[in-house]
Amino acid sequence: MLIKNNCVLVCGATGYVGGRLVPKLLEKGLSVRCLVRSPEKLRAFPWCDDDRLEVIEGNLNDTATVRKAAEGVDGAYYLVHSMISAGEDYAKRDHELATQFVAGLKGSSCQRIFYLGGLGELGPDLSKHLHSRREVADILQQSDCPTTVIRAAMIIGSGSASFDILRYLVERLPIMVTPKWVKMETQPIAIRDVLRYLVQCLDVSETAGRVIDIGGQDVFTYQELMQMMAKSLGLARRIILPVPVLTPRLSSAWISLVTPVNARIARPLAEGLRNRTVCRDDTAQQLMPGSLFDVQGAIDAALGKLKSGDIETRWSTAGEMPGDPEWSGGKVFEDQRSKTVNASASDTFAALSQIGGRYGYWGADWLWWLRGLMDKAIGGPGLRRGRRHPEELNYGEAVDFWRVNGYEKDRWLRLHAEMKLLGDAELEVRVESIDSKTTRVIQTAWFRPKGLLGLAYWYAV
Repeated sequence: MLIKNNCVLVCGATGYVGGRLVPKLLEKGLSVRCLVRSPEKLRAFPWCDDDRLEVIEGNLNDTATVRKAAEGVDGAYYLVHSMISAGEDYAKRDHELATQFVAGLKGSSCQRIFYLGGLGELGPDLSKHLHSRREVADILQQSDCPTTVIRAAMIIGSGSASFDILRYLVERLPIMVTPKWVKMETQPIAIRDVLRYLVQCLDVSETAGRVIDIGGQDVFTYQELMQMMAKSLGLARRIILPVPVLTPRLSSAWISLVTPVNARIARPLAEGLRNRTVCRDDTAQQLMPGSLFDVQGAIDAALGKLKSGDIETRWSTAGEMPGDPEWSGGKVFEDQRSKTVNASASDTFAALSQIGGRYGYWGADWLWWLRGLMDKAIGGPGLRRGRRHPEELNYGEAVDFWRVNGYEKDRWLRLHAEMKLLGDAELEVRVESIDSKTTRVIQTAWFRPKGLLGLAYWYAV
């Protein structure tokens, strides 16, 4: 690709792949423009202050905003998927966003579109998840810009939803009764190799207008991947009993119970596993040669990142942030408490910022554990999502069944409740320095009940 304006557009920069792709493009010497709904999320990334980065706030369903974001760009990366934020309507939402995106690019300087889709056989028997990915690819390919569709199966990397499912199932279940799809073949790929292909295809004109399958060195069944994960975790071989009676609904409910991924996200992923996801040919390596991770090496690298706490992006960060409209109308209850502690404001805030995950909560930890278990049982995220880093927090991150909705280091932290509730809730903690060794901690809880049961819930807690 001939880079004329030295600028590319990235849609989905706050997502799992997009958040890792942007720094690679900056390292290449390109100017990067990001179209995002929540610019604050980008502050979590070390590259957010790069002079070559431009951030435009807006939604993909606004054609005018897309048109503005596409001014002067050479290419556009479309890394958007609504599965996490749109629930069961994700396919419809993805169709609408892709259509508006193509309309917004019309007449712009953009010469190429790059889309990361899902591997799967080309026949009609595709899962809803993979069919949606295929539909988005078709819409983008109808654009005036030549579109490169890169199709990948399971991405192995720290923070990937598919990787988290695999790790937690293996870690927590020495004996597993599984659906028969565990014997289906797949060709996983390391996140580092995905990023290399996405960057490299910019310079390879032969990739324009093509559908290119990418995968790692190896083809395995999901059952074999489980045993490889067990080996990397230092565990004994898992006892796996495939049965034909487990439906995707039952499978997703079980995944939701055991792993951090809730049933709403687990179901489309589980359904996709019934399709064989193996590269049709080696076009990717012919056009963009380079070394590839083998599966065991990719798993070990991802686990190494988890152990060190060096997780660049995580699947749970994606999705829309709750805003003021959620609180408009209705009675909002408030409960505020304060306490003086013998510590500096910075030390106090550092301790408060460790909330959730392995650290737990500030009191009655067993009650939080019980609340998390109840939430999981009715389809909520529960406590199993944990947190990206044991000490650091950033805007937009998931913390168990909370979402960081406001954050200013050494001053205040606000969490929005994402557990199943009979209303809307937020929890905020602030620290106020009294002197160098004394700090006041102020905790405020807000709750807007829904109906009489919501009122009963508030007074009960």
